[in-house]
Amino acid sequence: MFCFPYAGGSAQIFRGWQDELPDEIEVSPVHLPGRGRRSLEKPFSELLPLAEVLADALLSHLDRPYALFGHSTGAVIAFELTRVLRRKGGPLPLYLFVSGCRAPQLTFTRHRTHELSGAELIRELRRLNGTPETILESPEMLQFLLPMIRSDLQMVQVYSYVAEPPLSCPISAFGGLQDFDETPEMLSAWREQTTASFHFQMFAGNHFFLQSEQSDLLQAISQQLRNVMH
Repeated sequence: MFCFPYAGGSAQIFRGWQDELPDEIEVSPVHLPGRGRRSLEKPFSELLPLAEVLADALLSHLDRPYALFGHSTGAVIAFELTRVLRRKGGPLPLYLFVSGCRAPQLTFTRHRTHELSGAELIRELRRLNGTPETILESPEMLQFLLPMIRSDLQMVQVYSYVAEPPLSCPISAFGGLQDFDETPEMLSAWREQTTASFHFQMFAGNHFFLQSEQSDLLQAISQQLRNVMH
C-alpha cells in the first residue's frame, strides 16, 4: 500500500502503520520532494505534473497487487495518480483509500491559504491542529517548512479537476466527525468517481483523525483489503 501524506507532511506520518497491519499488507510511504530524505529537492506546486512523475516512478513496482492511500492533499495526489496510471495502461490499485478530503469534482479554491502571510498561515496551521506546537514556535523550523507547506497547499488549491470516466477500482472515503472543512456530504461525493464498490466511514476526531484514531482507521483499511484479496 503506497501512502501519500497531507500538506506539509512527510513519509514519517506513516511510521508505525506496519506494526498495526497484517503481514500481507506492506506499507510503502512515498517520499515526496521537499521533505525528509528529499528535503533539498524543490517541492511541486502543481498536482498533475507530480502525478505524472509518480506514475513513471511507480510503474515498475506494480507487478504485485497494490493499494493507494492518501490523506487530504495526499488523497487528490493518489486519485490523479490512479488516473495517470489508467491513461498509461498500467494496472489499477486493488483499492483507492481517500481520507480527509472532499471529492475532486467539488471546488478546492474556497480558501487560498497558500497566499496567506507567514503569521496568518501559522494561525491557520494552529487552527487545523495537525502541526506540533514545538514546530509552530520555532522560527528556524518554520523558515524551513513554510515554503514546502505553501507549495503543497498551492498544489491542491489551484488544482483544476477535469472530468474523465469513473475509475473501475473500489474507493473508500474516510473523514473526521469534527472536521468542519471536509463534511460528510463532500466525502460521500467520491461515490461518483468509481463504477466499483464505494465505502464511506466517519471517525471521531478533527482533520487529523488519522493520528488520533489510527488503530480504528487501520482496522477498516485492513478489513477492506482482506475483502478484495480473498
